[in-house]
Amino acid sequence: MLIPFEEMPDNARLWIYQAERNLKTEEVRFVEENTKTFLNQWQAHGQDLKASFSVEYDQFLIISVDESFSQASGCSIDASVHLIKALENELKISFMTTSQVAFLKDEQINLYPFNQLKAQAEGQVITPETLVFDNTVQNVAQFREGWLKESGKTWVKRYFS
Repeated sequence: MLIPFEEMPDNARLWIYQAERNLKTEEVRFVEENTKTFLNQWQAHGQDLKASFSVEYDQFLIISVDESFSQASGCSIDASVHLIKALENELKISFMTTSQVAFLKDEQINLYPFNQLKAQAEGQVITPETLVFDNTVQNVAQFREGWLKESGKTWVKRYFS
């Protein structure tokens, strides 16, 4: 059962899938249409899941489920991963770029591998004020309050002298 993302409660569970590059307009439409179709029929043990999604910055697919309505099961979560894999196969792009950290600077998203963060900080490519996407947030409240924050207020601060 698909509901608008804005209507998801704060405690709704959330997954963030980061694409390796910005999606083109037609790719965003493709992701939205396929995700909408999937979430409208998404179930756990025969019960509908109250779910939602959002495509942010043309690079992130956020999927959320209100587990106070019905719990997501291992099988239903696996089904959502199959959706992501199908999107990846069709678009020839990875949504599982967990080895790269996304930063927002000058309205541009830049991805840097973990092993290059120190060099990026030393070269002042990223500073304590550079915004970083924290894809480890686990619920809608955390997403709304702290998905995008200054690097100096996150775990990235260890790279600044």
